[in-house]
Amino acid sequence: MAAIGTAESGRARRPRSAAAEAKRVIRPEDLRSLSERSDLPGLARLAAHLAIMAATAALVWLALGTWWLLVPAMVLHGIVLVACFAPFHEGSHYTAFRSRWLNDVVGWLAGAVFFNNVDFYREFHAAHHKYTQDPERDPERDLNPPKSRGHYLWLLSGLPYWRSRLGFLWRIATGRFERMPYVAPAKAPRVVASARLQIALYAAIAVASIAAGSPAALVWWIGPVFLAMPFLRAYLIAEHTGCSEDDNGLTNTRTTRTLWPVRLLMWNMPFHAEHHLYPSIPFHRLPEAHAMVRDRLAHLGDGYVAVNREVYAQLPDKPLEKAA
Repeated sequence: MAAIGTAESGRARRPRSAAAEAKRVIRPEDLRSLSERSDLPGLARLAAHLAIMAATAALVWLALGTWWLLVPAMVLHGIVLVACFAPFHEGSHYTAFRSRWLNDVVGWLAGAVFFNNVDFYREFHAAHHKYTQDPERDPERDLNPPKSRGHYLWLLSGLPYWRSRLGFLWRIATGRFERMPYVAPAKAPRVVASARLQIALYAAIAVASIAAGSPAALVWWIGPVFLAMPFLRAYLIAEHTGCSEDDNGLTNTRTTRTLWPVRLLMWNMPFHAEHHLYPSIPFHRLPEAHAMVRDRLAHLGDGYVAVNREVYAQLPDKPLEKAA
């Protein structure tokens, strides 16, 4: 694995020609073929994801009344729930399915599971792709990368995520887009309406739960998502931390080789460098893209545990002070 640097390394962005050269690794005719979309692979993966979700929900039910079994069951169920980030992400790119409406519906519902909004995220994430690893313009760097070991553990806890995402949801629902230049005025009404609908859904669930005196939403949804959020944070930290801070897709993003259950649940998103180089390629064709570019990638991680260990080991105990 390539050495992992700190957030302070590689500040100078390389010439745009490096990015253009990186995108020529796959021939245009092969890229056109790989970029063909289909509903069937997405529907099959969605069915598999829902089946696993139902199985882990059943484990939670079987563990009720025995806390030392219930907590692990909730964590396992929560991992499947936060893995909804994968269809949410693919839906934001319109690559999960060929049908645009399926991407919109599945992306919206998947985001609601872990309190994110696909219509907002689509604009936010487009800026991330445009300015990947740019310390000043990449909006996803608000939560990443970790600047010290203490900061890494704080990010891993998931608490900063809840603070930022719930805050974002309220701000966009009220039409406050200060410091969000990536949300174009023409897109703002859709984003506002989508966020308001999402908040209305949460309110309806809360009212129904209180009226019925049922803890089901806490036991099968909110509790598991909260407990499992550190797993999603560890996954996301691995995507770019320690990679170059320039626009070269071969060096600014990490692909992580991992077990097939992780690739299954995460809809092949561990092939993340391939996705950043060619975001038009749908998730089910990313393994083929990986075979074409893997020898050119600077960062190939050997599993998420190994990547996170190395990230932590190479971080300073305290944040590095910027030079005056």
